[in-house]
Amino acid sequence: VIPAAGLGTRFLPATKATPKEMLPVVDKPAIQYVVEEAVAAGLDDVLMVTGRNKRPLEDHFDRNYELESALQKKGDAGRLAKVQESSDLATMHYVRQGDPRGLGHAVLCAAPHVGNEPFAVLLGDDLIDPRDPLLQRMIETQEQHGGSVIALMEVAPEQIHLYGCAAVEATGDTDVVKVTGLVEKPDPADAPSHYAVIGR
Repeated sequence: VIPAAGLGTRFLPATKATPKEMLPVVDKPAIQYVVEEAVAAGLDDVLMVTGRNKRPLEDHFDRNYELESALQKKGDAGRLAKVQESSDLATMHYVRQGDPRGLGHAVLCAAPHVGNEPFAVLLGDDLIDPRDPLLQRMIETQEQHGGSVIALMEVAPEQIHLYGCAAVEATGDTDVVKVTGLVEKPDPADAPSHYAVIGR
């Protein structure tokens, strides 16, 4: 499940007419990296929760026969392969969040598609190094321990006010902690830890 219904106000004016998820990172839109991460972890059925003015997300992961034909006629096999790659990544589904009511509501919009199956939520605000199999490790942790699994990163104390922060207890596993509470963007003096919640 990839929530992508936000307004992108922090990137204005670039996002006035272009969804923030479509802003390029090197040679691909940011959202493609998120879908590639899901596929690399073995998740090839992707539901994107979108909103108004997000049609370019659907178009990006759909076939563009006119463009493909033009590239083929020009003999531009390299660009043709890149264009086809995005439409062949995963089985894509879309549901529209009618009103932007926040992240929790966006995830709730996915419930009819997900049912009672385990699922992952990937936020496009955080791009993960593709060499780091973070999502795969999270899936393995969920299979081993059950429950919900969220990704955390340790940040400098003076930076914790920029993130949601997790109160944690040790579990005996160096890579796994038990989350006992969450505080949104705490004052550094009141932060229960230096563990910030990231978008996985």
